[in-house]
Amino acid sequence: MEIQKDSVRDQVRRTLTERILAGHYQPGERLVELQIARELGTSQGSVREALRELEASRLVESEPRRGTRVRVLSLKELQDAYFARGILEQAAAATAAKAFKGNVDKLRQEFQGILDAAKARDLGEQAAHVYALHRMIVEASGNGVLLRLWESLAFETRARVRLAWSALDLKQVKASYEAILAALEKGDSRASGRLLQEHAATFAPIRNPVQQDDILKDGE
Repeated sequence: MEIQKDSVRDQVRRTLTERILAGHYQPGERLVELQIARELGTSQGSVREALRELEASRLVESEPRRGTRVRVLSLKELQDAYFARGILEQAAAATAAKAFKGNVDKLRQEFQGILDAAKARDLGEQAAHVYALHRMIVEASGNGVLLRLWESLAFETRARVRLAWSALDLKQVKASYEAILAALEKGDSRASGRLLQEHAATFAPIRNPVQQDDILKDGE
């Protein structure tokens, strides 16, 4: 019975994590245990346990009399996350470039997904493609520890796309990704690492968040 209970808790945790990262639950939105339990067809206790794990992962935060809410990110947190992401991706490129030499088709599919979502002004889909493209690069490094560290920044990096921190130029985004993919296709680890680090620095947030319903101008 204990195994089954843990399984339910894990399923609830995964579902809530996916919803938070996808923007289904917005920063600052309250997560009501009873409501979620009814929606998912599980016990309130399982939801409570899952939320505790999400709080430990810093996806949510709890306050007295305010309940549990999706964590609101500060400008400094997002800037720091992008700085760390750039370092990790630069390190990953050392071996990832070898894996992608002569074949970046899957990366180009995600790149096209980013552009299509940007034109459709679908920030949730855009964030998902940005995440998928960069994750593929880090995963291709073959370094599991590096990948886990990078994944720990998923909330911050995906939130940056959804929150429309600044209007970005689609031409600049395209040029940045095209240069990265070209370097990876050549198997040039040094150039691809430098370009990935520069990409993170270029598209890191530089000002306070705008209104939640504002849209990135064809951005990353």
